[in-house]
Amino acid sequence: MEKFVIKGGNRLTGEVTISGAKNAAVAVIPAALLVEGVCRIENIPNIQDVSVILEMLVKLGAKVQYINSNTIEIDCTKVESYKAPYEMVRKMRASYYLLGALLGRFKRAYVAMPGGCDFGVRPIDQHIKGLEAFGAKIKVSHGVIDASVDHLKGNQVYMDVVSVGATINLMLAAVKAEGITVIENAAKEPHVVDVANFLNSMGAIVKGAGTDVIKIKGVKKLEGGSYAIIPDQIEAGTFMIAAAATGGDVLIKNVIPKHLESITAKLIEMNVNVEEYDDAVRVWRTKKLTKANVKTLPYPGFPTDLQPPIVVLLSTAEGTSIVTEGVWDNRFQYVDELKRMGANIKVDGRTAIIEGIHQLSGSPVKATDLRAGAGLVIAGLMADGVTEIHDLKHIDRGYEYFEEKLSSLGADIKRVKE
Repeated sequence: MEKFVIKGGNRLTGEVTISGAKNAAVAVIPAALLVEGVCRIENIPNIQDVSVILEMLVKLGAKVQYINSNTIEIDCTKVESYKAPYEMVRKMRASYYLLGALLGRFKRAYVAMPGGCDFGVRPIDQHIKGLEAFGAKIKVSHGVIDASVDHLKGNQVYMDVVSVGATINLMLAAVKAEGITVIENAAKEPHVVDVANFLNSMGAIVKGAGTDVIKIKGVKKLEGGSYAIIPDQIEAGTFMIAAAATGGDVLIKNVIPKHLESITAKLIEMNVNVEEYDDAVRVWRTKKLTKANVKTLPYPGFPTDLQPPIVVLLSTAEGTSIVTEGVWDNRFQYVDELKRMGANIKVDGRTAIIEGIHQLSGSPVKATDLRAGAGLVIAGLMADGVTEIHDLKHIDRGYEYFEEKLSSLGADIKRVKE
């Protein structure tokens, strides 16, 4: 077991380069199952979730070769199994993308119910409803989803709720389905667009990704090719908030500023300076943080994955702030850890009421999930004294070289064995 030891109080200054998007990579990699030939995927983040999903493909029979630490080649020509390895699927939420990919390839998929961060009920009913509309018969028993179909046929699917996972899963199945598929009330997140662009670059016909109606014309086969993953919107937002939290001045490079608009707007409202360039943003703060109200929503709203970091930032802003979680039921589990550091926060269901204090105090805390872990790292950077953060396995799932990047900006952060 390892922990972070952070000595707070240092301003973050300098430049940092953002890695490829975790949420795009863990969907694009399973999509390679649909491709006949070699996929070369660039800008892959070197993180735990990517290692796990690649290992799943290898267990299914794929050949994976690292060209360098951020470029891989995947050849799924010899994959013959439609059964995803049970124990590995339980490790991560995004393993459900194997459902759409395997069904599209083999007309059969046998995948355990997914694992991942625990913050309340995260049903996959929209995935099942959509795949059934394509003609699939789905049985769920003993924690395993068994899907089969004689003839995968495109159809019109209306999502009852906006779901990124279901939107991507249905796209994966639909690209090899016969006829036209229309997904209405589709998710618009940047990584939905990235998966569509990947599929199109391999020969699929997907139109409308990034809007709430996606149209897919099924094709007989997808050919190999090259593709580069988009920059990680959530990692970029994490560093923007960290710069603001420490009163720093950081140039955040390799970003798509349009993806960051909801974060930029909220930081400006809180008295933080943000300047946009073509593929970078500069964030710096010279004045006292002021209160703000935030509600997380599907894209282009404020991302749920940045809710813990923004709550941390607001914990020392002047006045009373209200943060409402509009996506997940139970995403404030980390607040008890933040209270150990002196934060004054009351949680009522999906709402957190934050009374700003002068400064957080260093304390031993534990990461309850991936983004909460990142939030607690920011809290440690802001705090007076030393903060120890335990359960780093959560943070390692989604941030590449996190402590190295922070150290290069002047943070006093060390990874030590417990």
